[in-house]
Amino acid sequence: MTLSALIQTILYQTTTGTLPMKALTTLALAFLVLPGLGLAAPYAVYESKSDFDTVMEGAKNAIAERGLYINNVMHLGEMLERTGKDLGIGGPLYSRAESIEFCSATLSRKMVAEDPNRLVNCPFILSIYTLPGQEGKTYIVHRNVPAEETASSAVMREVAAMLKGVAEGAASW
Repeated sequence: MTLSALIQTILYQTTTGTLPMKALTTLALAFLVLPGLGLAAPYAVYESKSDFDTVMEGAKNAIAERGLYINNVMHLGEMLERTGKDLGIGGPLYSRAESIEFCSATLSRKMVAEDPNRLVNCPFILSIYTLPGQEGKTYIVHRNVPAEETASSAVMREVAAMLKGVAEGAASW
């Protein structure tokens, strides 16, 4: 059973009352301990004190410096604000938010040659955002490569290092 399926089962049993309180308490304590067991977070988040535009420029430069190609810049903050208004759902989630899709032909080819399912990693995505009420902070985020993949694959270690390097490059501006 995947962690996601386990969480869904726990949530269902909690809402239907079929999960005893003692079991729920044990599970809650286990989830407090799990991070210490080396389970990686699904996202790597970096923080910069630079403004949004500076971090975006830093990200684009960090990508280009590595010989990578930017496919697209998605203006997700604008889209979410627009759809939120259309749906009548809440206020702004971000002050600004954009995601950069980029590619490495070499890494992508090596990654997919090793496991065709890794196509899901193409393109690589780096998201940059600022939050309302948090002036002076810009966040950079990317998906972490699962630990089991970096442990067993040199190319996935390369991918993880590249993503980290691009994010740190963006954050350092």
